[in-house]
Amino acid sequence: MKLKLLITALLLSSYSMAGEIKLALAANLSYAIEDLTKAFNELYPDTKVQVTLGSTGKLTAQIKNGAPYEILMAADMMYAEKLYEEDLAVTKPLVYAQGSLAYLSSKPQDFSKGIELFRNEDIKKIALANPKTAPYGKATIEAFENVKLLELVQSKFVYAESISQAVTYAVTASDIGFIAKSSLYSPQMAQYKEGVNWSDVDPKLYTPINQGMVILKEGQKNAEVSAFYAFMLSKKAKEIFSKFGYIVP
Repeated sequence: MKLKLLITALLLSSYSMAGEIKLALAANLSYAIEDLTKAFNELYPDTKVQVTLGSTGKLTAQIKNGAPYEILMAADMMYAEKLYEEDLAVTKPLVYAQGSLAYLSSKPQDFSKGIELFRNEDIKKIALANPKTAPYGKATIEAFENVKLLELVQSKFVYAESISQAVTYAVTASDIGFIAKSSLYSPQMAQYKEGVNWSDVDPKLYTPINQGMVILKEGQKNAEVSAFYAFMLSKKAKEIFSKFGYIVP
């Protein structure tokens, strides 16, 4: 109830705000952020949202090294929780959305086999985000481990620095790749067809990708940061996240 009242109060607050929000954004959100900021600016038209995209691990490292971000929208709750534990965040991490893994290939694939299709010797290169810094990459490794295929396919991996780069690699530098399902809702991806070029990875194969958000110390006195944070938990934002293939709490 308190959270609902906070959100309502912030969204009904003054429309005369005029400033900037420095947002550190997980790369998987690059496809949804335009719609999210557009909807936010309908309420706060004079507020500029400055977005820095990257893998959550790298963004977290930058924050620890003094980068002046005010909000982190992470791809993994673990990173948001660590920042809170280390007093670099002033709000307790909350889940704003849950991400999903998908396979993507520029060539038709037999997705009826599920992850077993990776036994196919014709698949020479597999794109994935770096599991050391990107939660979607970590989930990919977990999926292969759970079906005992990791040893068979590991030598075929083509590592991307972020999940958005993994999308590019999936259709250019490899035969198939593991991507965030949200990327498939970009207009540029319309050429790729479900069941032919892409399919969901069985969610039972990996730990749910809870994506967490925190206000950082740099933004604790910025009213616009608080308003943006509240908006990301609002019904309107949830509708946008759902539109881009996320599961919302």
